[in-house]
Amino acid sequence: MSGKGTGRVVAVTGASGGIGRAAARAFAGRGDRVALLARGEKGLDAAAKDVEDAGGTALPLSVDTADFGQVDAAADRIEKEFGPIDVWVNDAFTSTFAPFTEISADEFKRVTDVTYLGYVYGTKAALNRMRSRDRGTIVQVGSALAYRGIPLQSAYCGAKHAIQGFTESLRCELLHDKSGVHVTMVQMPAVNTPQFDWVLSRLPNKAQPVPPIYQPEVAADAIVYAADHPKRREYWVGGSTAGTMLGNKFAPGLLDRYLAKKGYASQQTSRPRSPDRPSNLWEPVDDEDGRDYGAHGRFDRRSRSGDMQVWASRHHGQLAAASGAVAFGVVKKALRR
Repeated sequence: MSGKGTGRVVAVTGASGGIGRAAARAFAGRGDRVALLARGEKGLDAAAKDVEDAGGTALPLSVDTADFGQVDAAADRIEKEFGPIDVWVNDAFTSTFAPFTEISADEFKRVTDVTYLGYVYGTKAALNRMRSRDRGTIVQVGSALAYRGIPLQSAYCGAKHAIQGFTESLRCELLHDKSGVHVTMVQMPAVNTPQFDWVLSRLPNKAQPVPPIYQPEVAADAIVYAADHPKRREYWVGGSTAGTMLGNKFAPGLLDRYLAKKGYASQQTSRPRSPDRPSNLWEPVDDEDGRDYGAHGRFDRRSRSGDMQVWASRHHGQLAAASGAVAFGVVKKALRR
């Protein structure tokens, strides 16, 4: 499905579903040429159609991001068919919903390989091509859980913390080199994606995101904005993300106790989980059942399509200036008394 486009060349990992799928559509809506990296053929084919329908040009590539050889070969193919990569978005992940003691060593390693090392490999493949041109942008799709771990998601939280540390180190190195390549991170809230129906779960009931829940298009819009404004080190999406990160900064012990009490129930619905439900830890679920899961999960009626925090994150400079002006005015008025 290669061809000439009018926009930039964008690579999105995890593009067959959820946030990655929504981001691919958002880039395509601008006329970008979008390379879609994921494992499941059914989801990839549907995502490619989404991109074409939105006005972009699609290149679907079946890739396991836990394998650097596959990721690097995909980058070669993208540049051969589309030209130099302008934006690389790391989003692919997998997870488990279970207490740490119920996760095997192999399962924990697999989550880490995909969710952490997949970002490392995607970043390395992008940098290997961007540095010589001294331009390009890498967007890391993060989470509030990069700062605050929660129960029942130890492997995922550990990977997101690792991505945060890795990205900070890399950013410092790029600044030291005065590189024209930029890396930024977008910290996400709970999002209505299919992950709650396809990640490995050992919970008694069906998994759910911790409310408030946001639609994947909110996340996608933030990713596109970050790609256009990559000099900001990170963006926070959703008031819950800001609240979680600030709460953990000032009262982490209180959050420990709160999550110990509420964190199990808040991540499950009242409906029992089917013991026969497939998971995507080792193989893509859409190839098993022949179903395209799309961008949205099963929580549409409970999900938000916008949030003031998204605007605030983009305009933090103006908000800081306005706050400073107000504070100065208050002090000045007080001194006149």
